[in-house]
This record gives sequence, C-alpha cells and structure tokens, in this order.
Amino acid sequence: MRSQFFGNMDQGQQLPGHFALQNSKMLRVHLNGDVLARQGSMVAFQGQMDFDYEGAGGIGKFIKKAVTGEGVPLMRVRGQGLLFVAHDAADIHLFYLENEGLTVNGANILAYDSHLQSDIQRVQGAGIAAGGLFNTTLTGTGFVALTTHGTPVMLDCGRAPTFADGQSAVAWSTSLQVGVNRTFKAGALIGRGSGEAMQLAYQGQGFVLVQASEGPTVPPHTH
Repeated sequence: MRSQFFGNMDQGQQLPGHFALQNSKMLRVHLNGDVLARQGSMVAFQGQMDFDYEGAGGIGKFIKKAVTGEGVPLMRVRGQGLLFVAHDAADIHLFYLENEGLTVNGANILAYDSHLQSDIQRVQGAGIAAGGLFNTTLTGTGFVALTTHGTPVMLDCGRAPTFADGQSAVAWSTSLQVGVNRTFKAGALIGRGSGEAMQLAYQGQGFVLVQASEGPTVPPHTH
C-alpha cells in the first residue's frame, strides 16, 4: 500500500513535506506557496498569507458540485509561514499519496496539496435509485488531511471482502472495486441509520477508513 496513513500522532511530530499534526485536532502547514483548505478552517497563522475563495475549477466541476451536492467549499491559501487549520475539534488524519488516488467523502476534507487533481465521481452501483452517492477523488503525489468524528478504523480489504455503512465510510483506495448492497429486512438492525440501510462493499487490494459516527449529532432542543 503506497498510501501512507499517519493517523493522529504525538503533538508536534513532523512529517515528510510540509503537513504535520500540531495535535490530534489541529493541522500545521509549513506554507511556502499555496494549499487548498476547507473554508473557515483557519484558526491561526504566522507569516504573510492571503486567503481566497477557490472556485469549482471549470464549468464541468461546477455542475457536478451543484447536481451532486458533493464536495466542501474550499479556500486557496498563498504565502509563507505557519498555517493552523481545524474543524469543529474533529480528529485529523493524514495520508501521503504517491502517484495514486484516494476516494474521499467531501465533507471530511480539511486540506490537501494544491497540485493534487480532484474530481467528483459516482460510487459504482450507487445511482440515483441507490441514494446517489458521490465522492471526491484526489489523485497525484502529496498530502491529504481528513477529519473524522471519533477515532476511525482502517480496514485492509485485501484480507477479506469488506463492508461499511455508506455514511460512515470516510475514504478508500481508488484501486478497490466498490459496490452497493441495500438491505431492507435488516435496515433497522444493522448500520447506524434507521430504516433502510445502504452498505458499501469493497474488494481488492487497498484500504477503507471508517469513522465511528455518521457525522455530528444535533443536540435536542431545550425549552
């Protein structure tokens, strides 16, 4: 597996390149050029930096984002110095891609190297009738920082056929064959959702990163 999953390491531990974890909830970017990060994720910076809205990257990507709802609003940060980013105190996990691809739930993207190529693709077998599941694909060589709710598990799909709740799967290798299983009878029994459940089925050599939650919980209203 050429993708390297660094997890959330000790505070201040340095990684190859210019991404590092300040702690498990905060990413530190040693910036000398530009980087793409989630809009509003900057918590502090030292040095000289400019922050600009990052468009969809052409009419094709704009239409894909509008139709699918996939992706996260991005900003391009240019300059030199130290940039600190975070999102809702979520756990942060780093991948280093070496001329390969990673499929990511766009809502989990925190930051990535600006020279990585991005696209929005439909999960195989997940058409509109199957919930219209779309994800962001990042390819090339560079760092990707993702957020998860709770400590995730990374599963080696080469060991056995692997299945994950469709809303809990954060990222997986583009080398995997991905299908969709929909269960009706057990919908209220398996998975974290209620009613009809959708499972993603993975086969091949690669990994899938699964978080401990479908996403942030909404606190009940108080009167």
